[in-house]
Amino acid sequence: MGYTKDQLLVRLQELQIEFSKYEHPVVLTVEAQAKYVGNVGASLSKNLFLKDKKQRFYIVSALVDTKVDLKVLSQRLGLGKGGLRMAPEEALGEILQVPLGCVTPFALINESARHVSLLLDQGFKSQQRCLFHPLSNDTSISLNTISLDTFLKSIGRDPTYVDLEANPKVGKDQPPDLAALVPADSIVLPEFAEAALPSERSNESHAAIDVKPKAVKAKAVKIPATAEKVKDKSSTGVLPSISFTDAGQFVEEILDKTSAVLLSEIREDTLEKHGDQLGAVVSDTFRKRLSSELKNLAIMFKNTAYTEGFHAGTHHQPKRP
Repeated sequence: MGYTKDQLLVRLQELQIEFSKYEHPVVLTVEAQAKYVGNVGASLSKNLFLKDKKQRFYIVSALVDTKVDLKVLSQRLGLGKGGLRMAPEEALGEILQVPLGCVTPFALINESARHVSLLLDQGFKSQQRCLFHPLSNDTSISLNTISLDTFLKSIGRDPTYVDLEANPKVGKDQPPDLAALVPADSIVLPEFAEAALPSERSNESHAAIDVKPKAVKAKAVKIPATAEKVKDKSSTGVLPSISFTDAGQFVEEILDKTSAVLLSEIREDTLEKHGDQLGAVVSDTFRKRLSSELKNLAIMFKNTAYTEGFHAGTHHQPKRP
């Protein structure tokens, strides 16, 4: 089990690190955080959890108005274009051991994050104090870079500050300037290896597993026209091209799919065959045929929330006081 917020704060006190603590409602984006601590005299930060194709992970911590181009950063690390992408949400819990919306340099205190590389925005050094979540997004703490460096050195990390907006040429005679920051070891998460979240530019629709029912020759009970529309909409096996930013759409999609399965099972032959046991049979069918699709829908909904938070973190530029 990873460190808790309270344990981290005690550790900072033991290191005699001076910081200010601000408690507030849970926030998932920098924009939401700014509503509560945007006027405390400290600079907001955005923190991105990334991975490359070899399952190596990175935290990029930057001022909220610093432009971070992942394609450029990927090249500077020697990973080629498109070598970086958002890490899967499950990796937050497995590696950083924090929930969604809580990415922070302080997560490196956990042993499971020992191979995660940290890139800090050199812009932090020009700020008097900067704001970070202390492993929980219901609290923000402000401190200066000297204090942040003290913490990082206490866990065996050598702080590395980078000009994240630089775009140096990379070629045969100009090697990647940040290649030394690529982790030496990969972190393999077999169960979640393919569950990566989309990048901030991903708008592609997501395909679900095709679970069309097997054809039955028996005469089916007549289904109302409105119900037929629901059945046709769901039986394609492809999720509609929506982003699920609306919880209502998410619920409607679930209801459409469950209705389609229910209606496909209520036939004269099944009524005669199962009688009073039809309810149990239909329930078992629901579990077998909808499990994969509903998991896919849930992942899409979570991914959309994560992507929306990432978009706000990378594009929102709060007004300076």
